[in-house]
Amino acid sequence: MNTISANDIAALCLHSPKGYQSQLQSTEHRISILSSWDIPHGAKILEIGCGQGDTTAVLAELVGPEGHVTAVDPGPLDYGSPFTLGQAQAHLSAGRLGSRITWKQAEPIPLLESDETDYDAAVISLCIWYFHAPSVLAATLAALAKRVRTVYIAEWSLSSVSGAGQTHILAALTQAALDTHKEAPRSNIRIAVSPVAIKAAANAAGWVDAGERTFAPADHVLDGKWETMEVQGERFLKSIHETVHDERLRSVVVALRDTTLRSLESVGGMKGVKSMDVWCATFHRG
Repeated sequence: MNTISANDIAALCLHSPKGYQSQLQSTEHRISILSSWDIPHGAKILEIGCGQGDTTAVLAELVGPEGHVTAVDPGPLDYGSPFTLGQAQAHLSAGRLGSRITWKQAEPIPLLESDETDYDAAVISLCIWYFHAPSVLAATLAALAKRVRTVYIAEWSLSSVSGAGQTHILAALTQAALDTHKEAPRSNIRIAVSPVAIKAAANAAGWVDAGERTFAPADHVLDGKWETMEVQGERFLKSIHETVHDERLRSVVVALRDTTLRSLESVGGMKGVKSMDVWCATFHRG
């Protein structure tokens, strides 16, 4: 991968005056993920699930002025906090990377069926858990098979080789278990799909495995703490009782939350929570 500066990219992203360090850490995390793949200078990339553009910015820097990133996300432009998707995307567009990025607020599958743009590869990074159902992933991979020759996928691995990310894993599974009972979930984790399931969906759509790696994120990657705090709160427990009406199903979600809290105690509280490993894979069209 071309050598790029996390400081330079983070400075281009929207952040509060006191939020630069957090943005820098997010950018460094995206660089760690993208270093798993061979994305060439000048490439035309389709990014699925771009969100506020943290990965988009790194991709735009990687491909250089001769490349381009088409960044797609179905989320409402007023979604997000402390800044919305629309605000963050507009801020990036106003900077030096803006000419390398095209934003599209659209559902990926209809877009892929109508868009005739040629892309060198597609990137799906840390967004699958936002999908409405696993079938959406399967349909997206099938649609991509008609448009690109390479797909790069990164997602939380639901594993932690060192064991340090176990609390994060439990918190993620607890959130996903609750959201299966919501008709219109808007949380960070709406489904939890493992690398095994992602690979199976890719293979079924005609994609061939071309390499993978799993790595432990840096200690400053705070997703594990954020997801654990979400589950720990009394509001989450109240939501379980308001949302899950079948007592047997409710007992499963409550048990998952209780297990998360026990794990939190075992690591010495929130300061001991680490993020789980990240899985990165490359697929070529068969």
